[in-house]
Amino acid sequence: MGDNSNVNLPPGFRFYPTDEELVVHFLQRKAALLPCHPDVIPDLDLYPYDPWELDGKALGEGNQWYFFSRRTQNRNTSNGYWKPMGVDEPVVNSTSKKVGMKKYFVFCIGEAPTGIKTNWVMQEYHLSDCDSSSSRSSKRRGRSKIDYSKWVVCRVYERNCDDDDNGTELSCLDEVFLSLDDLDEISLPNNQLGGSI
Repeated sequence: MGDNSNVNLPPGFRFYPTDEELVVHFLQRKAALLPCHPDVIPDLDLYPYDPWELDGKALGEGNQWYFFSRRTQNRNTSNGYWKPMGVDEPVVNSTSKKVGMKKYFVFCIGEAPTGIKTNWVMQEYHLSDCDSSSSRSSKRRGRSKIDYSKWVVCRVYERNCDDDDNGTELSCLDEVFLSLDDLDEISLPNNQLGGSI
């Protein structure tokens, strides 16, 4: 189902959901065991795959790939790992109610924590705590044997500083600010003029 040719959609269909749509229409319905129409986002265990291997496995639209995955602490692949960037951002609906959270990750090649950052970014969306607790209470009542509160929906893309697409990618200035946590890795050249810095 990760290939658009396998999905039975009308001609001209483009999949560019907002953060709210990903959480409310797709993730909340999956967590509540409700059908989602169209059912286009596949389930995928992300962590065996490097981001460039998602094509044909996840739902691809343009340079973005979408999939459901189980929420896990292990974000290692065979060639690298997904490193968290910054803090979680709230996802709000049209009435400004928090419906979920979004967390950014950057893919690094090599072993943690010394891997080399790439241009691959993942946005991981999860339900807010109040939504996941309602899923757990329905589990206790015997409606479900699987804890669906642990599902996330992910958007993966390769960022490009030249792109100023639809606002989902980081700007070059954002990338600079996000990389400021690596200042201790930067070595400044000695002042060649003999003065002090």
